[in-house]
Amino acid sequence: MTNRKLPSRGWYYFRTGYTIYLAFILAAINMMVVAYYLAIQNIPALRIMFPSFSIWALLVIVIGVPLAIFLGWLHFKKSPTYQSELDIQVEANPYYYKLPPGYWKEVFAPIWLELLRLNLKVLNKEPLTEEEQDQIKELQKKLENLIKGGYVGEPRANVDFEQ
Repeated sequence: MTNRKLPSRGWYYFRTGYTIYLAFILAAINMMVVAYYLAIQNIPALRIMFPSFSIWALLVIVIGVPLAIFLGWLHFKKSPTYQSELDIQVEANPYYYKLPPGYWKEVFAPIWLELLRLNLKVLNKEPLTEEEQDQIKELQKKLENLIKGGYVGEPRANVDFEQ
C-alpha cells in the first residue's frame, strides 16, 4: 500500500467502524437511557409498567431487534432505495467495466479467448500450433491450481483502481 492511499483507506475504515459499530451501539444505548430517565421516570403510569431500567431495556430489545430486522428486510426487498444504492456502487466500481485482477484476468478470460480461437480453428479445420498447445497446457495448470485453492497472478492486499 502506498502512503498516498493511507489517508483515504484510514478514512474509509474509520467511517465503517464508526457507523456500523460505535454509532449504532451508542445510539441504541442513548435512546434507551434518554427515553427511560427523561420520559418514563416522569410519567407515573409508565413508571408502574417499567419500574426498572432493565425491564425497559429488555422490552426495547425484544421489540426493537425484530422490528429492525423487518425494516432491514423491507429495505432490501421492497424499497427502491437499495436498488439505487446498487446502481451507484456499479457506477463507481471500475471492475464492472474491466477485468478484475486475479483469476478472472489470469485464467477465465484467457480460457474463454482460447476457446473462441480454438472453435474458429475447428470450424476452419486448422491444426493447432505447438505454441497454442503450450498456451492451453499453461491455462490448464492455472485452472487446476485454482481448483486446488491456490493463487494465480500476484495476490495483493489492496486493489489499484488506476491500473
